[in-house]
Amino acid sequence: MTRSVDSQMSKHNNSFTDGSISDSGKPQILYVKDFLETSYASRLIDSLKKNVEWHQPRIFIYGRWVQSPRLAAWYGDKGAVYRYSNMTNEPLPWIDELLELRRMVVQACGNRFNSVLANYYRSGSDSMGWHSDDERELGPDPLIASVSLGGDRRFLLRHRQDRHAAKHEVTLEHGSLLVMDRGVQSEWQHAIPKTQRKVLPRINLTFRNVEKSN
Repeated sequence: MTRSVDSQMSKHNNSFTDGSISDSGKPQILYVKDFLETSYASRLIDSLKKNVEWHQPRIFIYGRWVQSPRLAAWYGDKGAVYRYSNMTNEPLPWIDELLELRRMVVQACGNRFNSVLANYYRSGSDSMGWHSDDERELGPDPLIASVSLGGDRRFLLRHRQDRHAAKHEVTLEHGSLLVMDRGVQSEWQHAIPKTQRKVLPRINLTFRNVEKSN
């Protein structure tokens, strides 16, 4: 059901093409276009739309509380509590679909993940603003693996300090895997911008390892 990425994890070249990690001076990103077989990815998104406990959280941003511009859900091991945007997310118990996908992602990345943030972009109006996944619970230098299902969306990166540095862009496709290597969150921000194009709904699953609370 997945494409092996073990050998690709060690590649370094100058582009964001399928199976590559960018060179020095650019965010260390691995993108695998066909990580999941298309038929499996299509069954998975249909199942997750129905079985995930989606909700629209209120987030604190720019000094005020607003409705999040997407649906979300937080799943993980017991004690994998995640705090961001003044929200405390207690993990929901794993469902079978997410456990199986975690197994595949762990096997591909060789990294442990005890939780996953699911985001549901219902249309091009749903989005994700500029941010870094640098919360204390993720540790000082997290590796984050992201699986995309459904409609294609633009994924943008910009440097946190050098605003004159070039921005980078990846189109996240159905069944793809994007890995943000260690060091990316401390130096780079990323975003999913809104689009006026007619796009299919999209589910994104970002696997993380959270330091468990006592």
